[in-house]
Amino acid sequence: MSRFRYGPWHDGPDPLAPPYDVRAALDELGRDVLAGGSMRDALSDLLRRGFDGNRGLDELAAKVRRMREAARRRGDLGGTLDQVRAALDQALAQERDTLAGEDDDDARWAEMELATLPDDAAGAVRALATYDWHSEEARATYESIQQMLQREVLDAQFAGLKQALEDPDPEAMQAVKDMLADLNGLLAAHARGEDTEDRFRDFMDKHGELFPENPENVDELIDALARRQAAADRMLASLSPEQREQLGQLMSDAMADADLASQMAQLSDNLRALRPGLDRGPVNMREGGEPMGYSDAVEAVAELADLEALEQALGQTGAGATLDDVDVETLEKHLGAGAATDFEALRELEQELERQGFVQRSDDGLKLTPRAVRRLGESALKRVFAQIDASGAGDHQDHRTGSADELVGTTRPWVFGDELPIDAVRTVSNALRRGAGIPGRLLVEDFEVVETERRTAAAVAVCVDLSFSMVTEGRWGPMKQTALALSHLVETRFRQDALEIIGFDLTARRLTPLQLADVEPEWRQGTNLQHALMLAQRHLRRHPDAEPVVLVVTDGEPTAHIRADGNPEFHWPTTQEALRATVGQVDELTRFGAAINFFMLGDDPGLRRFVDAMARRAAGRVFTPDLSRLGEYVVADYLSSRRGRP
Repeated sequence: MSRFRYGPWHDGPDPLAPPYDVRAALDELGRDVLAGGSMRDALSDLLRRGFDGNRGLDELAAKVRRMREAARRRGDLGGTLDQVRAALDQALAQERDTLAGEDDDDARWAEMELATLPDDAAGAVRALATYDWHSEEARATYESIQQMLQREVLDAQFAGLKQALEDPDPEAMQAVKDMLADLNGLLAAHARGEDTEDRFRDFMDKHGELFPENPENVDELIDALARRQAAADRMLASLSPEQREQLGQLMSDAMADADLASQMAQLSDNLRALRPGLDRGPVNMREGGEPMGYSDAVEAVAELADLEALEQALGQTGAGATLDDVDVETLEKHLGAGAATDFEALRELEQELERQGFVQRSDDGLKLTPRAVRRLGESALKRVFAQIDASGAGDHQDHRTGSADELVGTTRPWVFGDELPIDAVRTVSNALRRGAGIPGRLLVEDFEVVETERRTAAAVAVCVDLSFSMVTEGRWGPMKQTALALSHLVETRFRQDALEIIGFDLTARRLTPLQLADVEPEWRQGTNLQHALMLAQRHLRRHPDAEPVVLVVTDGEPTAHIRADGNPEFHWPTTQEALRATVGQVDELTRFGAAINFFMLGDDPGLRRFVDAMARRAAGRVFTPDLSRLGEYVVADYLSSRRGRP
């Protein structure tokens, strides 16, 4: 039998490791969301800057932008006219040399005809179409102009035709005409909605060597042809009016073959019908490059168009833009396999966040799910407990027994006076490990008890300031993280407690953890602490048997209150009416038995006087934590307050 041995992988990175850490990505997204951004913007920023060693969209787009600038300096689009002018000058020089050696009236008449040729290359070429050449060498040079133009025009549309047409064989040209007829028939059938799969395969078997793009279906074939036609149109539009007119005239003359011209015109019509809207404006090629022939110029413009479209797709600036807009094949073609791999990792990250239920799409865009909020709360709570000294104010373990005791899963040796449950399994195991000589005899040191944690129900109201000053002063993120950490602590460790998060600005409202995570800053003036305390009192009254705990996180004194008619009223600076309304609500909570503790995030003297007075009035305390330790202060105070510590 074959034997297999398993061990750790030592030959480089783990091939089965995921390309990214979804939970770490969610934590990074969460920090941006909690700091006041939307989930859509947070994910967009993460994709732009990259994650876990993968290049982001901004870096990829910057590389595409550099390539686009290099493509703009690639050459002179009007090089075909230069080539025609050079060949024409050569033919005329050869003809004049021959005429100079002839001493007759026909030679003199021919010299006069050459002297009256139009100045522009296109006009001269057309005028010479009926000229009776005296030099066979000059005639061949002139005819090569038309052949060159014909090859350039066909190669501009079909990348594989230039080499096939190098030899001016009539059979080669007839093969091109046959291919065009088959192609137009295929495209017309596709436009009519017919099933063209078999017809496409037959076409590629017959003419596939002329299509180096190797399209796999009719749509890919149409895309390749439409791309080159659109590039040709843009190239012509980029020339000066004089250049465009001359080149157009030359190409029209080059397509003097009626069948060839008809098939090319039909192809152009088919492509425009199948791929409308591909036309774009002219390109701005920089001066200084080498002159390019017509087909090379068209390919340069097509490449530039690809880079422009790729840069736009990577920029994700259009309305409704998604990563699916990016053509990965084009990205790999221009930037390499590494760039395509980095992009695929970013796209898979976005999809994986949605697949694992951390984000969901709605009419307003991407939103965090309750699962994601629990994850953010867990991460925030871990950071909080990492700061709390277990032996200090945050120590919440209480080994006293009571009706609400819960097992914590740990044991310890029994000590005199313990009333905790005995762990029978651990006790007997200790005796057996000790090797008790007398069966059934247990010693005192064998006994272990199960640790419990005292749980007394508490009704907790956390009032968090949502006024715009919390954002401008950088307090929004720490506030949201603190509230989520406390919510997660209550949800996982103190389930019998009743927590309510109350946000307040001009008015107050109850917030679920999910709503708190999603809430974004609004330009609403007002700090209506009175309304927040009213909602807190209603929450406490719904749980009369629980220990009341009220925590207030704010950076400003009250500037709004609820009038007798139920509408909010804002006024800055603080008015006596707002102060009296807030003090009255504090007194009601005090009579109910709730101590209100304030976490003051601002250093305004008026705020300091206000919270000091309110804390004394409500037998509470005032904390002025650093923003980085706000969570530690709030959680530690909650843990101590719910046990009735002073």
